[in-house]
Amino acid sequence: MTTSPDSLRDYHGRFAPTPSGPLHAGSLVAALGSFLDARAHGGRWSLRIDDTDRARSRPEAVETIIAQLHAHGLAFDGEVIFQSQRTPQYEAALRSLERFGRLYRCRCTRARLREWAASHGRIIGAVGPLYPGFCRDAPASVDERHALRLRVHPHRRAVPDRRLGTITQQLEQDVGDPVLRRADGPIAYHLANVVDDADMGITQVVRGEDLAPLTPLHVELSEALGIPAPDYLHLPVVLGEDGRKLSKTNHARPLENGRARENLIKAARTLGMEPSPADSDASIDELLQRWREEWQYRHPLAG
Repeated sequence: MTTSPDSLRDYHGRFAPTPSGPLHAGSLVAALGSFLDARAHGGRWSLRIDDTDRARSRPEAVETIIAQLHAHGLAFDGEVIFQSQRTPQYEAALRSLERFGRLYRCRCTRARLREWAASHGRIIGAVGPLYPGFCRDAPASVDERHALRLRVHPHRRAVPDRRLGTITQQLEQDVGDPVLRRADGPIAYHLANVVDDADMGITQVVRGEDLAPLTPLHVELSEALGIPAPDYLHLPVVLGEDGRKLSKTNHARPLENGRARENLIKAARTLGMEPSPADSDASIDELLQRWREEWQYRHPLAG
């Protein structure tokens, strides 16, 4: 499969970590995969800091993340984008969804949902507990404390993925109506992610496979807002010794910049690229160049 000149010129990818701490081996796999995909296809690669959740975000982690990327040879293009500086854009998107009849006000507290789950059994969907729909047809008044939920449509949505094939979900049954703005104000990841990707002109989202279940919802939200959705490639997820996804929550060890070559070779192996005998003497730049060439043939663009 070949890539058209227009696709090469227009490609724009991104890496979007949450600044809750330093990068670890799992986040390096996501960063390396998205970097290689962008560079292999002649595109731009941007860094976005997903810091809408102020409780989880640590400002000092941003400098650490940038230093880690540079130490591992992963140079991004342009200025860093911070979600915490883009609240007006998210509010405008919420107003658009409200005009289109896709939002409703939800008065349900966590206590009420826990009480319902205790008596009825918690129903787990593709991305967590399903909302019972209490406020779908009887929304809260403007004066009541409320969150804003997206009203998903009862249809099956199929999204192509360049590695996984097709991701298919019946959104109403598998995901339910997600919160887009919490009652205490913060914007949900789903909305910020979709709006930012469109505003940045992101054409290819390359991220961990653990986020694949969110993809049909993100495409649904893009369509509801009338904005283009990117194409997707979901990467293998690094697991810890306990079999769970390696993450800061699970106390994953931060990347050591002094072991950047070793870290990169392990990440590349996770992405399916076995080391070459020549790698033992190769610089980081030489390793990245070889992997870019291999990536172009392993993961061609669709179309």
